[in-house]
Amino acid sequence: MSTALAAPLRRPPSPLRPQGPALPSRAPHIEIVPVRAQRRARPRAVYAGVVVGSLGALMTGQLLLSIAVSDGAYTIDRLQTEQKAQARTVQQLTEDLGRLSSPQFLAQNAEALGMVPNANPVWLRMSDGAVIGAPAPARAGTGVLAAGSLVANDLLAGVPLVTELGTPASGGDAAPGVVTGPQVASQGQPPAPTTR
Repeated sequence: MSTALAAPLRRPPSPLRPQGPALPSRAPHIEIVPVRAQRRARPRAVYAGVVVGSLGALMTGQLLLSIAVSDGAYTIDRLQTEQKAQARTVQQLTEDLGRLSSPQFLAQNAEALGMVPNANPVWLRMSDGAVIGAPAPARAGTGVLAAGSLVANDLLAGVPLVTELGTPASGGDAAPGVVTGPQVASQGQPPAPTTR
């Protein structure tokens, strides 16, 4: 027996064939070819409708979003204008409050209501209860306005005193010309203070 028959035959290496492990063989690609009737039956109109509908929905959404944003801008502008008007009103009312709480206006209102300052002040010492000073009754016509010690305030020109604002609101228990409840002046002034 010959050993030459048992050995596998080998081909000499070819310069065109790559050397190395053998490549796996692929299965042939098989595809079913549709017939002409099947190709015509494909729903191309449905796909086109879906695409056109999607684009339409996107454009509509963008339009609605644009409308909402511009509406919000108009609302912000309106609110900012309203805020500026309110800030001016607050500033005007603050100035009016400062003017009406000035010492000159308070002194004029006090004298119009019949109050008079005490020209002779008296003190009470708490440690022993002693009265310091000579008490004397206050007299009308000796107030701040009569003494002329008040600095004139031009901002108060035309501002009515408490007694000029209206008539008594309660039956007849208040003095004539004294406003007993908050009333709004006819000239757009703030309400008068409640006096008792």
